[in-house]
Order: sequence, then C-alpha cells, then structure tokens
Amino acid sequence: MLTQIDRMVLATPDAAETARNWVALLGAEPDGGDGTAALGARRTRLRLAQGFVELLEPDGAGPVADALAARGRAHMFAAGVSTTDMPGLKRRLTDHGVTAAEENGQLHPDPTAMGVRGLRVVVSPHEERPSVGLLDFFYEATLLDPAPEPAIARLATLFGLDRQIECPIASETFGYEGALTLFRPRQLHRFEVINPSKPGTTMARQLQKLGPVMYMGFGEAARIGEIETRARAAGAGMTVDRPAARPADRMADQLWLHPDALGGMMLGVSRPGMAWTWSGDPARVPPIG
Repeated sequence: MLTQIDRMVLATPDAAETARNWVALLGAEPDGGDGTAALGARRTRLRLAQGFVELLEPDGAGPVADALAARGRAHMFAAGVSTTDMPGLKRRLTDHGVTAAEENGQLHPDPTAMGVRGLRVVVSPHEERPSVGLLDFFYEATLLDPAPEPAIARLATLFGLDRQIECPIASETFGYEGALTLFRPRQLHRFEVINPSKPGTTMARQLQKLGPVMYMGFGEAARIGEIETRARAAGAGMTVDRPAARPADRMADQLWLHPDALGGMMLGVSRPGMAWTWSGDPARVPPIG
C-alpha cells in the first residue's frame, strides 16, 4: 500500500540553519511552513527531489521536544512515505491496532502501537511532482535493529508489503545484514532494516548507544558530481565511493553526506541505477563509459 519514500523529516532546534545546509549542498527550495499540533512543532518545508524535507522545531511539549531532549541534538525524526490509498491504509493500520493522528492531510501512526522499535513514519497522499534541486528522488530510510526479522515482518503486515519482492542485503565492508522491504516491483523505494553486527563501525556504535534507531536516508542523483563539488567547496563532512581506477573528474558510485553537513542526519546519494547493485537486479546498473 506504500508508493514511495517521499520526504525526510528532521527534528531540529534551529530549522533556519538546517535549511541553509540543505539549500547550499543539495539545491533544496523553501516551500513555506506551518505547525503540527500532533507533534508539538513548527514545520519548515523544503522542496527537494520529487518530495520534501520537513524540519520540525519544538513548539512546546510534544514528541519533537521529547525526541530532541532524548537525543540531545538534531536528528532524523521520521521517514516520510506516500500512498495512493490513504483511507485504505488508515483502515489497515486501525485493523492492526495502530491509531494515527490525522493532520494537514497526513497520517502520524502511533510509533508505540506500530511495534517497530525506533521507527516513526509520516504518511502523505501520493502526488507526482517534478524533481527539484540536485537529487532526482529519495528511495530509502534505514532502521538499525539488532533483530531485523520481527521488524520486517511487522512492516509488511502494517503496510501491506509483498515479502516476495523483499531483498536480502548484507555488507562485509560496513558489517551489517538485513533486508530491503521494497514497496513495489522494480522500484527502489523501501525501508532498509539492518543489524550492524561488525563492532566498532559508526552504525554499530549508534545502535549500542541508542538501541533501535533511524539511521539515514538515501536518494539518487544524476548530478552526484555537482553535489560532491559543493560539499568539498563547503568543507562539509562527506565519504565518497569511487573505484580507484575511475578518474576523480568522473562521477562517484555513491557518497554519504555526514550528519553535521545536513543539520543532523546522514544522507546517502547514489548515481543513477547504482542502487540496483544491492537491490536484487545488478543487471540494471548502467556502466560508466
């Protein structure tokens, strides 16, 4: 019943500063703001890729204030997903014991009732939009969990995901294993639920410190080289994955903008088609000429 990962949602004590980072590095465009009583927050919205970045500042007591107090810093607060059947999805959540606050046309499922530790989502009606900025589209939100299978099964139940198209994933380099809960066949949009089992990695330390937690988002960009150039010029924290034999002036396969670069959350960016390398269909990865 899910269509896309359509937005990234951050909790931040300073939305203006965070917004400047997304604008400078990724070409996001301001798109107004409002408030959300369900979260106790003011919301600043940026258009980016085919969706949005939503920046939430506490406006009194509520989930956003609680999240910032618990973490002590800005961070990825929720994964934004879209659906073409909001009424049907709301009924499905209710049928499985999950209440959802409804506000501004969005659903905010109760994270405790969802039963997926560390995960919060916001559901919006699906809308086709042109890409804005240097990202073409978002496609992934990553959840760290020491026991991925129960979380993956619960996500499939709550959101009507087809486990036949689920894609196992593992990395010796980064030391994790889990699965990609693909929303639709031959589309990249998904939750990534992984256990970082290699001691000493950044994600393993994050899991050890915080327990199950949302870790990062991912997007695809044909202009990945321009993102790399902007990040280097700004001195922003970044990790680049480019094969050793490929010249530095050719596009990287992927890169990661570190949390401090984007006001609190890590964002991965892959070149067009590259994500199919680990998403079940490597034949779809276009070569670099």
